[in-house]
Amino acid sequence: MKQILYFSLLMSLPLSATYSATANTSKQLAVQKSAALPAHLTTRIQWTKFPHPSYKNEDLKDQNRSAIIRIYADETGTISKASIQESTGLTDLDDLLIKAVREVSVKPHVENNTALPQIGYQTFSLKLSQDNDTEVCQYNFNSKNWQAQQQDKKVPFSYRAQPNLDINSEQLNGHNRAVKFTFKVNKQGDVKKVKVKKGSGIYALDQQVVQAVSNSHISVKRTANTLWLYKKSSFKDEIKFDLNQCQ
Repeated sequence: MKQILYFSLLMSLPLSATYSATANTSKQLAVQKSAALPAHLTTRIQWTKFPHPSYKNEDLKDQNRSAIIRIYADETGTISKASIQESTGLTDLDDLLIKAVREVSVKPHVENNTALPQIGYQTFSLKLSQDNDTEVCQYNFNSKNWQAQQQDKKVPFSYRAQPNLDINSEQLNGHNRAVKFTFKVNKQGDVKKVKVKKGSGIYALDQQVVQAVSNSHISVKRTANTLWLYKKSSFKDEIKFDLNQCQ
């Protein structure tokens, strides 16, 4: 009887050990899988510099074109992949857009002090130039607050340097445009959470303004009344783009 019990015990040991090893392995794999953070999905990519594809009328084959590019960026904001979500209908033009996207980068997306990879979409609207002899205006960041501080007027805040903006009159699609926006700053004066309060009617143009402001720094005069507000201060500004600026 004892021999039978002993034999039964020996037979059960490998099975128990195998089960235990399998359970431990499964548990370890589950932990590793759950530790992997998913990519951040967004429809509003925050560019460090907005991509500007260079094209001519002949590249468009006599008609306006549009496309949507799917963007993949790693934790540092580097574009790791770009693909066509909706094509212009022209392979060479699609390749031109992808090239323009791959030459720039996006702002890293941070959640709980952890940078995450990103997946997002960017729409491009490519327009035929109506008159190649028309003078093209290049607009700088001459916002309401920037102009006032250049004239030594009293302002609620000051840009430490003029934000970098790359917009020309062809991007206005034949109309004057204006963008009103708000933003917050931390105690170091770094701009955070830029929001468009009244857009220009052109999403790409609005986003270029957002990017210019997001990459800027401001100074606020600290007084007894404003010091306690500085850490969570919210400010506003407005920038206008006038087609007659070249005249």
